[in-house]
Amino acid sequence: MIGLGATAMVLGLTAIAAKSSAPVEPTSRKIVVFKSGINELEKEALIDKFGGEKIKDLRLINGQAARLTAKAEKDLVRQPGILRIDDDVIVEALAKGGISAKPAPVQPAEVLPWGVDRIDAEKIWAITVGDTIKVAVVDTGIDISHPDLKDNIKDGVSAVAYTASYNDDNGHGTHVAGIIGAIDNTIGVVGVGPKIDLYAVKVLDRRGSGYLSDIIEGLDWAISNGIQVVNMSLGTTANILSFQEAVQRVNAAGIVQVAAAGNSGGSVNYPAAYPEVIAVSATDKLDAVASWSSRGPAVDLSAPGVSIYSTYKSQSYKTLSGTSMAAPHVAGAAALVLTTILSSSTIGIVWDLDGDGIWDPSEVQNKLEKTAEQVAPDIIPGKDNLYGAGLVDAEKAVVQ
Repeated sequence: MIGLGATAMVLGLTAIAAKSSAPVEPTSRKIVVFKSGINELEKEALIDKFGGEKIKDLRLINGQAARLTAKAEKDLVRQPGILRIDDDVIVEALAKGGISAKPAPVQPAEVLPWGVDRIDAEKIWAITVGDTIKVAVVDTGIDISHPDLKDNIKDGVSAVAYTASYNDDNGHGTHVAGIIGAIDNTIGVVGVGPKIDLYAVKVLDRRGSGYLSDIIEGLDWAISNGIQVVNMSLGTTANILSFQEAVQRVNAAGIVQVAAAGNSGGSVNYPAAYPEVIAVSATDKLDAVASWSSRGPAVDLSAPGVSIYSTYKSQSYKTLSGTSMAAPHVAGAAALVLTTILSSSTIGIVWDLDGDGIWDPSEVQNKLEKTAEQVAPDIIPGKDNLYGAGLVDAEKAVVQ
C-alpha cells in the first residue's frame, strides 16, 4: 500500500515530467527596427518584455538584432515603439571553386594578373597608385600576415560572434583584397591600386557566410572610420528593407559602394541591386560575360571575374572565379578615381554633377560608366543587362 506522502511525491514528479516535456518554441534571428525617440533602455525593455534575446545593437538603422519566437515577433511588432521587424538573413560570399592553394614556403615571383592588366590599371601607376584612399573589404577578413598585403592593411574590425580578430579564416576576403590593393613588391601579384589603404571588415565566417546584422554593423564601422570605398563581394536573393536603409546611409555618408552581381545566372543579388551600389558582372579573357554571372537592368559595369589569380589565406595564392572577383576590380578603379581632382568637365562630359568640387558616389559611378569600354562581345549599344555600361577601364577613368 502506498502512503499519502508517496502518492504526493509520485504526482509531483509526474507534474514536473509533464512540464519538462512541453515543447520549447523555437526562436529565429530578427532585426528589430525602432521608431525615432525610443531610448536604449526602452529598446531593451521592449525586447525583454516578450522574452526576446538581444544579440547586438544596430545603430546605423536604429535597431537591434535579436532572437524571437514567432509569437514574440507577432506581439512585439504591434508595440507603438516598433517600426518593423525584418529577417536577419544569411548572406554569402560570391566566389566559385578554384585551384587549391597551399602556403608558399618561398613567395613566388610577382606577376601582373590578367584582370588588372585587362582594365589597364598598370598604365596609370605613374599618375596614381591609390595612395591614402581608404577601401573597406567587407568580407571574411584579410590575412594580416600576408607579405603581399600586410603593409597596406591599416585597420579592421570583426562583426562575427566567434572572434574579435579580423584575420581571414576563409580566404575569400584575402583574395578580394589582393585584387584591390596587393603591393608592387616583386612577389606574388599586384593589385589595381598597389598603395590603396585596406581595411578588413570581417562580417562572414570561416565558411564564407554571415548574418545581415553583422554586415550592417560592419557598414556602420566603415562610416565611423572614414572609409571612402566599400567592396561587398557577397549577396543574398532576399530584398530586406534594413539592408536597403543601411546602404542608403552609407551612400549619404559619401562612400562609394561596389558589390558582386551574383553567380546564379539570374537576377542581380542584394546589395548589388540597390541603386546606391555599383553592381558588377564577371567577364572572361575573351571579354564574354560568364554564363553564371547574374544579369539584368541592375548591372552597372562588368569586370574580369574568371580564373583570377590573387592572394589567399595562410600567405598563399589561389585562382578563383566569381562576381566576387569582378567587383574588386571596380572598387580599385573607384579608389584611383578618388585620388584625382574633380574637374567640371572633360571630353565634353560634365563630371562635377553638383558643382561642389568634391567627388561623391554618384559622380564616381558616372565617371566609371562614361569611360567604360564597349567590348566586342557587347553588341548592344549603351547600357545593357549583361555588361551594364561596359567593361571598367581604370586608365580612362583616371585620365579623361
